[in-house]
Amino acid sequence: MKIAVLRETAAGEKRVSASPETVRKFIALGADVVVESGAGVSASLADADYAAAGATVAERAAALNGAGLILCIQGPDPATLTGASPGALLVGGLNPFGERARVDAYAAAGLEALAMEFMPRITRAQSMDILSSQSNLSGYKAVLDAAAEYGRAFPMMMTAAGTVSAARVFVMGVGVAGLQAIATARRLGAQVSATDVRAATKEQIESLGAKPIFVEAVKGIEGEGTGGYATEMSEEYQKAQAELVSSHIAKQDIVITTALIPGRPAPRLISDAQIASMKPGSVIVDLAVEQGGNVEGAVAGEIVEKHGVKIVGHRNVPSRLAADTSALFARNLYNFLSAYWDKDSHAPVLPDDDEIVKGIRLTKDGQVVNERLSG
Repeated sequence: MKIAVLRETAAGEKRVSASPETVRKFIALGADVVVESGAGVSASLADADYAAAGATVAERAAALNGAGLILCIQGPDPATLTGASPGALLVGGLNPFGERARVDAYAAAGLEALAMEFMPRITRAQSMDILSSQSNLSGYKAVLDAAAEYGRAFPMMMTAAGTVSAARVFVMGVGVAGLQAIATARRLGAQVSATDVRAATKEQIESLGAKPIFVEAVKGIEGEGTGGYATEMSEEYQKAQAELVSSHIAKQDIVITTALIPGRPAPRLISDAQIASMKPGSVIVDLAVEQGGNVEGAVAGEIVEKHGVKIVGHRNVPSRLAADTSALFARNLYNFLSAYWDKDSHAPVLPDDDEIVKGIRLTKDGQVVNERLSG
């Protein structure tokens, strides 16, 4: 099978879907790998690195010609995929909810589109989960971005001239990104607290040395949705949570929000009034800004200031650490494809009744087949 590794064309996208490491592994499986020229440059990977790994480096048309498998970070325009084999697999982050028309176009083009962000959160799929691998580094980068905008030090420092107090960091949403944000802020010496609607995260917060901030009065609400994701909460819980957060947030120097609900706008966690209660010079980093934002007034792609508080809304945070996030994304793709690789045909075989395949397959035989996109 011929594998095409595409150069990303989305604005600001610096990642690449294969690394020299995974190229070598695919070739060892019997595949031919063709990398589009310049695909890895923004991730500090030269064409020569891919050539040394055994790949052919070519322009896009040559890379796609006869390809049975196309790897990408973000879903490409279907019009740019001409020349691929009929029924070719398109594997990457395809944003099915946000780009539904594009999914329909993949089906019309006869492509079998596989959205890696729909990967089920089950044990055998952990090494294939692009959301976890990318969110992990997003949480780390969020703390560094906050530190860059914050005009003071993170750790407590005792000097002959006096003591510098530790920064107070509050993490809202304790998924993969939130846990890494907690760990990173703790490493930098901050005093860290965190909250989440899922009761199960309390022990995780404590295990990292942070203080859990949880609503205790509202019983029987776990906040756990399908696959371990957060779900929307009752009005009673939302009111209690807002009151608790309002009293806590006014004392914080830095707040990092990470809350997302798959297929829906990001939940609003911080209001303008809560921002106004914070001290001038405080910083908020909104990792959910591209899905509507957790913070009132956050602007995707910008750093804005409201009531003396900076609100950081960088787009595509994983791409801001392109070398590392590319390496992890590439391994996620390899781990998935190699798990289904048939040694005789030198190609992946995807059983229709497999839980992972059913979860991520968007299109097949000219039809949109994923249940999450029905209706």
